[in-house]
Formats: sequence, C-alpha cells, structure tokens
Amino acid sequence: MIAFVSGEVAALTLTSAVLQVGGVGLELHCTPHTLATLRVGEKATLPTSMVVREESLTLFGFVDDDEKSVFELLQTASGVGPKLAQAMLAVHSPDELRRAVTSEDVKTLTTVPGIGQKGAQRIILELKDRIGVPTGVAPQRVNGAPVADDAWRGQVHAGLVGLGWSAKEADKAVDAVAPQAADGSGAPDVAALLRAALRTLSKA
Repeated sequence: MIAFVSGEVAALTLTSAVLQVGGVGLELHCTPHTLATLRVGEKATLPTSMVVREESLTLFGFVDDDEKSVFELLQTASGVGPKLAQAMLAVHSPDELRRAVTSEDVKTLTTVPGIGQKGAQRIILELKDRIGVPTGVAPQRVNGAPVADDAWRGQVHAGLVGLGWSAKEADKAVDAVAPQAADGSGAPDVAALLRAALRTLSKA
C-alpha cells in the first residue's frame, strides 16, 4: 500500500500527474480539482490509493486525505469502481457527496456521468449510514498559487474533456459559467467552476 507520494511534478495531462520520486516517474490519476492545484516543476505531496487488478496497478492521487477516504468508501457500494468514484469526486466535493447521500438527494448524484436513478438509489441505500455528515472543511490546496483570471478556462475545459465531454460541449459550458468567475472577489475557484460547468452540461 502506497499511502502518499511526494516529489516534483514532472508532467500534467488531462487526467493524471507524474511525480518524480527517487528518479522514477509515478503516474497518479487525479480529479481536475486536484490537477488544478499542481504546477510542473514544483514539489507536491498527494495522498494516494492503489487499485490492484490482475493486469495492472493503478495509483490515484488526491488533494487531501478527506478526498481519498471518500474515494475508497464510494467503492464499497455495489457497481462503483475507481473510475466512477473518481468521476463522482470530479463533479462533487466530499461534503457535497455526504449531503447528497445522507439527504437521499438522487438528483444531485445523477449529475455524475454514469450514474442513473437506480444507481443513485443503490449508493444512497448502501452508504447512507456510513458516509458520515459534512465536515464543513474546505478542500486543501497542494500549493497556494492563485489561478490567473484566464487560466481557469483552460483548466475547466481540460477537466470536462477528460471526463468524456466533447471540446464543443466543454466550450459552451465554460462560457456558461464565465459570469461566476467574474463575480468572485479573489482568484477563480477552479473546482467550483468545474462543478458548475458539469451541472450545466447535465441539464442540457
């Protein structure tokens, strides 16, 4: 079990980050929110979860321990594998998932690509008594670098494409949430904008 990985960020893709550890590049599959906190050439420490399959070993990286624990708990529900668990965390924060499950909010869960009404009901039934209540703690940032005003567009667009939406659909969703980015007093919150964009696409 690899509990965390710490090293220099060597590369970033739409769905993963490569961290250099002891001369070895380890690829970690991450949510767009986690990827948005990383910068190539800077050091980072990411909690990790290893998924072992007969033909592969896959490492998933997370922005904090809370995201990791929810990722692992989600997979205890019938029909939820690592890819779907990661998609759930790409659309909703850990606390948003806790609220949706404990309040039996099927509609919120079905905004995740790959989850239908029956799947959402099953997840609620199996996790309601185990997922816990919202912590009220904002997700941690791996580094404190603010997001440039225009940089969020590329990060949200890349996150949407990485989740399976077309470039054209991603363009429309980014334009739809642009007013929200302009309304903020500080640097744009990429994670919040990504989730808003996903909600826009789910309604289309």
